[in-house]
Amino acid sequence: MGSKKRSSDSVEEVTNRKSDAISENKVSTEHLRKKIKKVKKEGDIANDNSNNSSDAVKPMERKKKRKALDKEKHRSTLDENAEVNPIVAGLEVKEVESRSVNSLPEFHIGVFKDLGSADVLVREAAAERLGMELQEVQKAYNMLEKKEDVEAGLKLEAEKEDGLNNCAPSLRYAIRRLIRGVSSSRECARQGFALGLTMLVGTVPDIPLSSLLKLIVDLLEVSSSMKGQEIKDCLLGRLFAYGSLARSGRLIQESVSDENSEHIKEFTSAAISLATKKRYLQEPAVVIVLQLVEKLPVEVVLKQVLEAPGLQEWFEGATESGNPDALLLALKLREKISTDNQIFGKLLPHPYSSSMLFSADHLSSLANCLKESTFCQPRVHGVWSVLVNILLPDIVPQHADLATGLNSTKKHKKNRKSSSYDEDIQKNLQNFWEIIIEGSLLLSSHDRKHLVFDVMLLVLRRLPVSCVPIVLSYKIVQCLVDILSTKDSWLYKFAEYFLKELSEWVSHDDGRRVAVTMALQKNSNGKFDCITRTKTVKDLMSGFDTEPGCMLFIQNLIDMFLDVTHASEEPSDQSQTTDDNSEIGSIEDKDFAGTLGTSDFLKGWVVDSIPSVLKHSKLDNEAKFRVQKEILKFLAVQGLFSSSLGTEVTSFELQEKFRWPKAATSSSLCRMCIEQLQLLLANAQKGEGPHAVASGLEANDLGSYFMRFLSILRNIPSVALFRSLSNEDEKAFKKLQAMETRLSREERNCGMSADANRLHALRYLLIQLLLQLLLRPGEFSEAASEIIICCKKFFPSPDLLDSSGDDEPDGDEAPELMDVFVDTLLSLLPQSSAPMRSAIEQVFKYYSDDVTDNGLLRMLKVIKKDLKPARHQETDSEDDDDTDDDDLLGIEEAEDSDEAETGETGEGDEQSEDSEGTVGVEDAGKRLREDSDDSDGGMDDEAMFRMDSYLAQIFKEKRNQAGGETAHSQLVLFKLRVLSLLEIYLHENQGKPQVLKVFSNLAQAFVSPHTTEGSEQLGDRICKIMEHKIFKAKHYPKGESVQLSTLEPLLEKNLKLASKPFKKKKSAITPSKKKQAASFQRYRKIVNLAQNSTYWILKMVDSRNFPEAELEKVFDIFKGALVAYFDGKNSQLKPQFLKEIFRRWAWVGHHFFGFLVEKCSSARSKFRQVEALDLVLETLKPFVSVNTDGSNAAMGTKMVSSHLGELCILIKELVTNMPEKQARRAEVRKFCGKIFNILSTLKLSTQFLKSLEADVQSACEKQIGKPFLDLKKQEG
Repeated sequence: MGSKKRSSDSVEEVTNRKSDAISENKVSTEHLRKKIKKVKKEGDIANDNSNNSSDAVKPMERKKKRKALDKEKHRSTLDENAEVNPIVAGLEVKEVESRSVNSLPEFHIGVFKDLGSADVLVREAAAERLGMELQEVQKAYNMLEKKEDVEAGLKLEAEKEDGLNNCAPSLRYAIRRLIRGVSSSRECARQGFALGLTMLVGTVPDIPLSSLLKLIVDLLEVSSSMKGQEIKDCLLGRLFAYGSLARSGRLIQESVSDENSEHIKEFTSAAISLATKKRYLQEPAVVIVLQLVEKLPVEVVLKQVLEAPGLQEWFEGATESGNPDALLLALKLREKISTDNQIFGKLLPHPYSSSMLFSADHLSSLANCLKESTFCQPRVHGVWSVLVNILLPDIVPQHADLATGLNSTKKHKKNRKSSSYDEDIQKNLQNFWEIIIEGSLLLSSHDRKHLVFDVMLLVLRRLPVSCVPIVLSYKIVQCLVDILSTKDSWLYKFAEYFLKELSEWVSHDDGRRVAVTMALQKNSNGKFDCITRTKTVKDLMSGFDTEPGCMLFIQNLIDMFLDVTHASEEPSDQSQTTDDNSEIGSIEDKDFAGTLGTSDFLKGWVVDSIPSVLKHSKLDNEAKFRVQKEILKFLAVQGLFSSSLGTEVTSFELQEKFRWPKAATSSSLCRMCIEQLQLLLANAQKGEGPHAVASGLEANDLGSYFMRFLSILRNIPSVALFRSLSNEDEKAFKKLQAMETRLSREERNCGMSADANRLHALRYLLIQLLLQLLLRPGEFSEAASEIIICCKKFFPSPDLLDSSGDDEPDGDEAPELMDVFVDTLLSLLPQSSAPMRSAIEQVFKYYSDDVTDNGLLRMLKVIKKDLKPARHQETDSEDDDDTDDDDLLGIEEAEDSDEAETGETGEGDEQSEDSEGTVGVEDAGKRLREDSDDSDGGMDDEAMFRMDSYLAQIFKEKRNQAGGETAHSQLVLFKLRVLSLLEIYLHENQGKPQVLKVFSNLAQAFVSPHTTEGSEQLGDRICKIMEHKIFKAKHYPKGESVQLSTLEPLLEKNLKLASKPFKKKKSAITPSKKKQAASFQRYRKIVNLAQNSTYWILKMVDSRNFPEAELEKVFDIFKGALVAYFDGKNSQLKPQFLKEIFRRWAWVGHHFFGFLVEKCSSARSKFRQVEALDLVLETLKPFVSVNTDGSNAAMGTKMVSSHLGELCILIKELVTNMPEKQARRAEVRKFCGKIFNILSTLKLSTQFLKSLEADVQSACEKQIGKPFLDLKKQEG
């Protein structure tokens, strides 16, 4: 009775407290309503007061007020529940505790709070605890005999027909609360309560599924009174509840235990029904169904899932409404059941196959579904992964693609099944790409363009190399180019990301790298990097570092150039043998009118790219040579030859087949091929290293291989040069071939001698000259003849080729062979390409020892010549260059017009030494030729042999030349090229007397304002050569060959140049600051050159150890410079420059000690006087330094004592006429202190003081102070 009474009391208490809570809630609700009405009134009053405001503001204000009221109402509803739930929870705890004592285990209701925690670990622990406790409660409840006693107790909610009659009250309450909780939008409550529901349904089998499904709908039903957020919460709650049920595993257990159960059908129908309500519910609802289907047997899927009410109708309307989730579900269900079914409607073909699925007609019906898959961005909809897996079922082995990419004529045929399988994949991918990607998505919004690149990233993971051209199609590449060409575009960053991923995809596979590079360039007409302003293609091309990769890329480039499909391995039926060496195959119709598949620009890119394959490769010499041969064959075939009977020729001797494009190659492309061929041969020559003669034929000698290849192809009747040659050029062409063959034989016979290097360099020069004949017909035949004659003279042989003697001069007055050779090399420089110039430099390097003084002088005249003569130079006195002793550095000419003419045109600054735009030096060459004729005197027929081969062209171009700027720029380029030869000469002839001649001429060319006018590059180049190859060379001219009479005028001119003042240009128009700065910069360079030249000349003078009597002229030169320094106003001789001379060559300072002391005493300028005091001290340093021996000290004592009187006069002048400026007075005191210290060291202090007058001593005590007093103390 007592317990019943207590129970009754507890019920009474609970009822009272519930009524109290309800009354309190009513009061709070009433209070809230009053508050809302008050806010409304205030809003009305505010509206009345704001009538004078604009009409446009009133609706916005009202809208804000309404939003605020709606939020207040929603918050009040949540507060009501929050206030009631803690009271009920507290009562429940007490009720559960009271009953647990009697019958059921304890259930901690506080776990619901933990289920809403933001910490995932707390949520998981709470869900696990909830399931365990309620499982124990239900077990205990099931064991009770009188369940009515427990149910008759406290009831937290009114009885409802929910079908949970067999569940304990706590379990019933938990289920309801969990279902309501999944609809909460508070923090992580929805996730936590869904997890709790999953654990509870999975661990307590007593919960009936049918009741649970009904309860989910009932508790989360959307009523007509609900608004946006409430409706969304309810729908999302149902979604999470269904997800919990699917993941609990109960549905699968029921289907296994009871075959007649239709819970799965009911569940599927409910999920599909939910998916139809809102767009954002479709994808997660389908995911829930698919998670369940994956674990179900096929029979259950067929009987229940596919027969779920509403599913067929949903599938049927999917194509028209654009439902990607229905398509995803259909594809996954078809994959699960592996049989055809009519329920899928138009989503899947019937009968089903991958070919039917990706047929053009069916893809067109699916386009709307796939277009609508962008709603879930930035995620990629799951349907795309499924489609890609069906489209590309297996990753094709990359080695197979690599083999197919090589297109070798010797490879075996593919397996037919594999080929058919690959063809089906390519056909399906082609349809999918054209209809869905390009036809639907790419032409639509930015979101769908973004989706295109997302899908491409999915495809790349499984994409075989053979399908890369399909994926990177023209439209895709053009879209990519359009995006990347504008940085402000919305998709720019993602396009950059896509390229990064694409580069990563190809990073370890040469087959992929080739396919991607070719696709990007082919579909952008070879301008991908140019338009996008990236280095994508350049970086891709730099990744080929193996021989197979290089070969694969080269072959694909050749195929792109030829614009043909893979050649058949079977012999052509139309082949016919024309001679012993060749076979004509694949004869094309002469009236072929097909259009080019690739433009000339793209073909030009191919020609430029093929030689650069080796730039970043890491190949050994053998592999590199094999790759070079492949490149050479392509460039030679496409650049030099054409086929008259078809597009394909087979050479039996080489055992190779050569092809040409169906349309004739343009002359510009042929020129590009020849230029690249020249460059390839030049690089091969540079990369050979020390020359080694091979025992075989051409073993790794690319030049020999080329000449042999050229000879074989020329012997094929159906193959001819791409252009017909004139008689002169044809004759020169054959002579060059014959001479190269002869020199090659000589080279093999020479072994490792020095002549082998000369022969090798000459051979490559002949090869380059042969190619130049084809590049510029009619211009090089004469030079070629002269080179051939020189080769015959250099290497005479009894079986001389073409020994008729017509081309050779005879007689006693024939010019020196090396002079002719140098003239011929110079004649080739103006018009030659960079590889040609490289070959010339190699030849000159090995023959520089034999260059005569006359040949050297001709090179130097080129550097000194200008188009505009100086103002004081007579037009008919063109032999000034032959009288270098009169004005060795052109000082008189430069004084008037030096800085005034610098930097006028500026055209030459932008030119480079290897510029390809140079045609030749016409006007400049004419002047050079005219000046040279004066020194050569009259020429007879034999002497005419020496004339430059470009003389005739010079006269012709001079008549056609419209202005002088072009001629000037060409002259500058010619000078730069000759300077390269002079640099080689100086490097190979260090210490020879000829270096002095080169020095004087280069210095004169640099100082002359007209020589380097308009080209800062030319002046810098001269300075650099003089600094590194003359002043800093290991050896310098010395010995009997260096005469003092030669050095003295050089010394005089350089000292004069070093003291030259800077003159501003006198003009009515004030020059710009830029021009003034350029003029001053040039002035500083000239002074610096003069100073370095003086040091270099004195070094040569000192090396001869001339007696002092012979150096009288040198001393006079220095004396003149010092007199101008002390007495003149314009001398800018730097004291530091003179100090450096006295420091390096003490005998100069020793000679001028007395002169310097005297000049310091009588200097006109106080500034000069103080500045020169350091020079006096510098002359005395060698005699008082720590390392000075006794003889030097005695010499110093003698020198100072002999000029002690002049020294006393200088001290008197300094101390009695102290400078006004503080800094100069400090310099004077410093000088006097050091002089007194030197006198003490030399023990001349007593003699000095005796010579110093008393008033001067007093002045010294006053002005100098302690140093002079210390000197007097030493005397005492």
